[in-house]
Amino acid sequence: MLKLITSVVTLLICSNAFSATNQNSEHAQKTLEIYRKVISIPTAAGKGNVPEMTNYLASEFYAAGFDKQDVTVIPSGETAALVVRYRGSESAKKPILLLGHMDVVEALPEDWQRHPFTLTQDDKYFYGRGTVDNKLGVTMLSSTFIRLKKEGFVPNRDLILAFSGDEETGMKTTIMLAKMPALLEAEYALNSDAGGGDLDKQGKAIAYLVQAAEKTYVSFELTVRNPGGHSSRPRADNAIYELSSALLNVQQYHFPVQYSDMTREFFRESGKQLGGELGQAMENFAKNPQDKSASDRLEKESSYVGTTRTTCIPTMLTAGHAENAAPQSATVTINCRIFPGTSVEDVKKTLQGVVKNPAIEFVTLGLPTASPISELREDVTHAISQAVHMRYPDVSIMAYMESGGTDGMHFRAAGIPTWAMSSIFMDPDEMFAHGLNERLPIKAFYDGLDHWTLILKELATD
Repeated sequence: MLKLITSVVTLLICSNAFSATNQNSEHAQKTLEIYRKVISIPTAAGKGNVPEMTNYLASEFYAAGFDKQDVTVIPSGETAALVVRYRGSESAKKPILLLGHMDVVEALPEDWQRHPFTLTQDDKYFYGRGTVDNKLGVTMLSSTFIRLKKEGFVPNRDLILAFSGDEETGMKTTIMLAKMPALLEAEYALNSDAGGGDLDKQGKAIAYLVQAAEKTYVSFELTVRNPGGHSSRPRADNAIYELSSALLNVQQYHFPVQYSDMTREFFRESGKQLGGELGQAMENFAKNPQDKSASDRLEKESSYVGTTRTTCIPTMLTAGHAENAAPQSATVTINCRIFPGTSVEDVKKTLQGVVKNPAIEFVTLGLPTASPISELREDVTHAISQAVHMRYPDVSIMAYMESGGTDGMHFRAAGIPTWAMSSIFMDPDEMFAHGLNERLPIKAFYDGLDHWTLILKELATD
């Protein structure tokens, strides 16, 4: 009963804070200041700018009153990681870990309508690389820590930020963080880099999604080799032709439908909320995943195809060595997102059969990491509901599987249950992360300012 009363009081206090949060509040201005600054730092791989962002954030934590011993910058080659410990009361409760990543996918100014590393806006959107993935999450977690510190909030356990610096590439800093003894003490982790609310075209909230699992990320390099020769004396066998033929086979292949109780529930609830032809296909799939018409309809949707099966597509291509010579080699990178429960080796064997060319060399890149499902727990779900239902009282909260990959996979693999719960509510078709002209609805930015405050106060208050 005491916990219930405390929750109600906390909700009322936070409700007042939420309604008072506006574009002119101190918290809103500080959050926008951090957002603008981190967007301006091009933290794409190869530029060596992640340490600049790390040091900037560290300076903001120092200015807010965090002890230097609790703010740790960890250099790692050209990049870096950042760990910030918000010390709580002396208690036996294990820490809560909070995740985000500071790096972004490359963005070329000449390709964008606006400069990707300058935060700009019109009457509806903020624009810039990282406005969604994941500098928003880093910004919101950082500004929330600063806000709570200035308010004098003392959590009932330590809260620990762990920001990686190369999530979009090799995840070396992620792997390093997931092996740190101090972080492995955490009871669970909350990730800012996935999840969030879906809106339909009219702005109605369809559902709030909590990422509780993700597919295994792996890339294969396929290479065809050939003696080559002078381009004026064409050969019947040409490395580029052979590779092209293999890729057409990959294009035409569809991995079999797969599902879990979680993905079926996701489609069942999403279909009810969405309605229409697509919603009906979701409900039909939930009833019978072997319904081909339903799975074929979902396969047309980039937002949902990954929830129905393993996917593999070519992403990079290199061939030849001179314009007047037949190519001596042709290489393609095929990136796969593998449904949980399917092994990397099984997918590799499937692709080897699909290309129908035993001479093609297959190389598995990196060290793929498979991770388990993190079943939702009641206290975390309740905390999420405090934040989500403040904005959209009737929206359903459901677990889902991420088609992409996040830092969370390494923490799950290390034994730490991890859930991702972004502050964003937006139309998933407007999610241009990794693409041109990445943008975030301005409303989503300001409406999400109290998201992490509500969640952390609920989880870290006796």
